[in-house]
Amino acid sequence: MKRKDFLKIGAAAFLAPTAMKLQSLKSWADGLPHTDIMPVMFVGHGNPMNAIMRNEFHQTWQQLGNALPKPKAILSVSAHWLTRGTYVTAMEKPKTIHDFGGFPKELFDAEYPAPGAPDFAKDTMSLIKTTDVKDDYQWGLDHGTWSVLLPMFPKADIPVFQLSIDYSKPPQYHYELSQQLKELRRKGVLIMGSGNIVHNLGMVDFEGKTTFSWASEFDQKIKGYIDNGDHQSVIHYDKLGSIASMAVPTNDHYLPLMYTLGLQDKKDNVSYFNDKIDLGSVAMRSILLSSGS
Repeated sequence: MKRKDFLKIGAAAFLAPTAMKLQSLKSWADGLPHTDIMPVMFVGHGNPMNAIMRNEFHQTWQQLGNALPKPKAILSVSAHWLTRGTYVTAMEKPKTIHDFGGFPKELFDAEYPAPGAPDFAKDTMSLIKTTDVKDDYQWGLDHGTWSVLLPMFPKADIPVFQLSIDYSKPPQYHYELSQQLKELRRKGVLIMGSGNIVHNLGMVDFEGKTTFSWASEFDQKIKGYIDNGDHQSVIHYDKLGSIASMAVPTNDHYLPLMYTLGLQDKKDNVSYFNDKIDLGSVAMRSILLSSGS
């Protein structure tokens, strides 16, 4: 499926009533504990148009950005930076990457001129002991990162850097790698995995009239595992059989979840937002881990 096919999606499919949901989110966000340990997120980013459409996902990101403590920097692990080996962006001024095709000019005109975070990139490289992490000066901020941060932190005044996903490695590897980054939470870094728990573009319902049962079932199974602290079942999602094959035909969008759960502390509270299936086969379920200490 080509990304340009998303143009078939009508604006009406995005503009569902959101006032009640946003008020509920505000009440929830106001109750978040404020500690010296930064939260960790997994964000279902979905369609790149969410960056500029005033839909429920966009508005939820706006509300969350207003509620969260301001980070010293943001580290994003995006489904759209897949590499062999592990890299971290270390430039002072990362470019905005428009890594898609067939979308309106307005989306290509969108820029996110956040500064980079070279010092935090060096910290990240030193914290990871299990593999050689290399600094990168070519990548920038792909749409898995900026499409979310544009609504969430629109001033683009927080330094942002990215950690790549070594796509040759299994989920367990990524889970264990992320555990080495916990110190960044204490240094004021907001760490964000950006992907989708369910991501099957080949089954997208452009009219938004269908939610596939396998998509909902898989999404709920993974939520149940997270609620129970059963990370191993999340890691070995393929044991769910046919629903896993449909929900995760390729695991590029699933792997960022490993980086969020690997950073979970026993004292973290688990909250969900944007917990719905979009376009029939894309789970927008997002997760916030916030320290209760």
